[in-house]
Amino acid sequence: MFGAQEKRELLASLEKIFVPETQAAFAEELLAIANEETFFVTETVLQTLQGERLHVWFSITFPPASESYDHVLVSLLDITQRKQVEQALQQQTEDLVQANRIKDEFLAVLSHELRSPLNPILGWSKLLQTGRFDAQKTQQALAIIERNAKQQTQLIDDLLDISKILRGKLASNKAPVNLVLTIEAALETVRLAAEAKNIQIKTDFDSSFLPVLGDSGRLQQIVSNLLSNAIKFTPSDGQVEVQLKRVGSEAQLQVRDTGKGIALDFLPYVFESFRQEDGKTTRKFGGLGLGLAIVRQLVELHGGTVRAESKGEGTGATFTVRLPLLKRIRAGEMGQWDANSSLTSLPLQPLTGLRILVVDDEADMRELAVAILEQAGAIVQITASAAEALEVLTGVDRFQPALLISDIGMPDIDGYSLIQQVRALPPDQGGQIPAIALTAYASKLDQQQALQAGFQKHISKPIEPEVFIQAIVNLVGSATVQREPVLFQQDVYE
Repeated sequence: MFGAQEKRELLASLEKIFVPETQAAFAEELLAIANEETFFVTETVLQTLQGERLHVWFSITFPPASESYDHVLVSLLDITQRKQVEQALQQQTEDLVQANRIKDEFLAVLSHELRSPLNPILGWSKLLQTGRFDAQKTQQALAIIERNAKQQTQLIDDLLDISKILRGKLASNKAPVNLVLTIEAALETVRLAAEAKNIQIKTDFDSSFLPVLGDSGRLQQIVSNLLSNAIKFTPSDGQVEVQLKRVGSEAQLQVRDTGKGIALDFLPYVFESFRQEDGKTTRKFGGLGLGLAIVRQLVELHGGTVRAESKGEGTGATFTVRLPLLKRIRAGEMGQWDANSSLTSLPLQPLTGLRILVVDDEADMRELAVAILEQAGAIVQITASAAEALEVLTGVDRFQPALLISDIGMPDIDGYSLIQQVRALPPDQGGQIPAIALTAYASKLDQQQALQAGFQKHISKPIEPEVFIQAIVNLVGSATVQREPVLFQQDVYE
């Protein structure tokens, strides 16, 4: 047990098997001898003659005082493996308790964060229905509703992303990407939030290097999450610096802020899912604690690294992302390199005279689509089911739409089945009509399934009117579509 070749060697080196930090406790046990005890047992740590530590069950039995014996019975049992199992189980128990605590905190935060935007949305919606506000107050209320709806959308998007990450289903479409344009696009998404707190954003871009290979949307999400995090934790009149430069064969993005910093004991966990430095009900900052976890996963998806630095609370924080650079761009990919830009400018009514058939089983969504499309100049017919849409396309007095926009999740016949039936129609009954899937099924897999079924475009709900109209213009712009002659324009808000 102790690495001795024979008993004599062990007895000669007996003092070497005692570990210094356990000698005192062991000595207390041995005091039982002085108290005329006949038996004692203990667990202690000893070590082999080679220095390897052992957990040992140790017992000594003495003969009764009335009997004259010149020996005692010493029993030793190596319980190192058992102790290791016990310690592993104890660690697992502590980890489970910690995980359950984090889960409970997260669920409480999730409930709060999902409900919070609903309060101003529902409250102001009810108040606006009274019609008691002037134009200025109405615009203010609408801005509040929009801001909270976008916040709700971001929370849901984060939950969906983290769900895909946990299932290993997070996909990306990679192409050469101009990081400067990506960062500038992300800056636009946080500019209003920065201005509201009078936070100055400084930029320093080295635009001389080659592009990175990545998904432009996911890369913008990385930058947006880092910027949003910096602005969120930086007090009013603070500063955020964004630097992009080449470091060897990598592009290095740094986001540095003058905010509250990160506690040193929390720094190792800052990129973990569902972890927040402050999960109490008295916390000062909202959110689900998913943004940085998503950043790490997206960066690693692009073959890069991300790290966080802070000297502690009140000292600000710096996040550094490194992504491998492309050595060259193939000629066929140059268009993707230049296409990483914002929406093109549209005329006031870009869909003037375009006949559109909208299919959605949700009445509110149908009304919203009509409002957006008619304001852009389109002529719209709505149906509540796939069966009604097929009747419109094949009926005697046909509407003859130039574009089909359909929901996916509908009773009886879903959007996939609808477009497959449409594609089976002859051309004069709409068999080749351009079609857009407008749906809350928003994953990459859903997008691929829609395109495979026969749609030309997939747009996820909720929709931004400008993005929606731009997608229609992009689709029908290159197609031969029949537009209705325009005799007059109708304002849907009359």
